[in-house]
Amino acid sequence: MASARSVSKGAEMNGVSQSAASQFLQDLEQELDAPLLDRSTRPLGLTEAGRMYLEMCRDILHRQEQFRSELSELKAHVDGVVRVASIYSVGLSELSQLEQEFTRRHPGAELEIEYLRPERVYEAVLSDHADLGLVSYPEPNRRLTVLPWREEEMVVAASPYHPLAVKSELFPSDLDGVDFIGFDEDLPIRREIDRFLREHRVHVNMTLHFDNLQMIKEAVAHGSGVSIVPARVMEAEIAQGRLVPIPIAAPELFRPVGIVHRRGKKFPRAAQAFLDLLQEQPVGMRSALVTNFN
Repeated sequence: MASARSVSKGAEMNGVSQSAASQFLQDLEQELDAPLLDRSTRPLGLTEAGRMYLEMCRDILHRQEQFRSELSELKAHVDGVVRVASIYSVGLSELSQLEQEFTRRHPGAELEIEYLRPERVYEAVLSDHADLGLVSYPEPNRRLTVLPWREEEMVVAASPYHPLAVKSELFPSDLDGVDFIGFDEDLPIRREIDRFLREHRVHVNMTLHFDNLQMIKEAVAHGSGVSIVPARVMEAEIAQGRLVPIPIAAPELFRPVGIVHRRGKKFPRAAQAFLDLLQEQPVGMRSALVTNFN
C-alpha cells in the first residue's frame, strides 16, 4: 500500500480483497496505537510512524532473504569422512583422480579408500565399516542395494612378444591351447571367464592364477601366458609398451562393476556427495583405450 499509495491498489498487488486489506491496516494501527497512513491527502501518504514501520518491514525482509541465502550455503556445505571399500582392480589411479575431484568440490570432506578382496568389501559395507563398496559382478540381497556403475570391456592381455600380439582382434577359438594366466577360482571374474571359455569350447593351459590383477599383469608382461582382463586396468602398462590389449571379436565380453551399500542406509552428506560424483562418470561399453590402440 505504501508504494501504491492506495489501499485498493495495494490490496490488488498483494492478491487480497480491499476489505481484508483495510481491516488488516485498521487492526495494525490499533495494535501500534498510531496511524500509519495520512488519510488527509490523495493519494495516500505515510505518517512518520508509517515510514518507520515501512523501514522496519524492509529490514526484516532483507534479513530474511540473507538468512535463506546463508542457510542454503550451509546446507550445500559438505564435510565429514566418506569410507569406501573397493576391489583392487577398480584402479588406484582412477580412484585417485576421483579423490582429487571430490576434494576440489568439497574441501571440507575427506575420502578414505580401503582396497579389499570382494568378500571383504561386502563385509565392510554390511558391518557399516564402509559407506560404499565398489565390486565387480555385484550380487544384491535383502541386506544390500546394488547400483549399476559401468560395464568394462574385457580384452586379451598379451606381452608385445607373444605370437597373438600381432592380431587386431581375437576369436575365442584363437585361445584354444594357449598358456593362460587366470584369477583364483573363488573370484566371480574367474567363474565368468571360465563360463565364457566353456561356452565356446575353448581349453586353455592354466599355468598360473592369482587373486589380483596386478600380479596377473606382471605375469603376462613377463611372457608366462596371456589373460583376459578389463581393458581399462591396463592403461599404464600399454603406455609403457609392456602389454598389448587385443579385443575379443563378437560376442564381446564385459565385466559389470557396481556400487553397493547397506539397504536402507541413511547417507551422511559427504557420502551422498561422493556417490553423486561416482554416478556422474560415463558408463562406456567399449574401451576408448583399446579403440585408440588399434
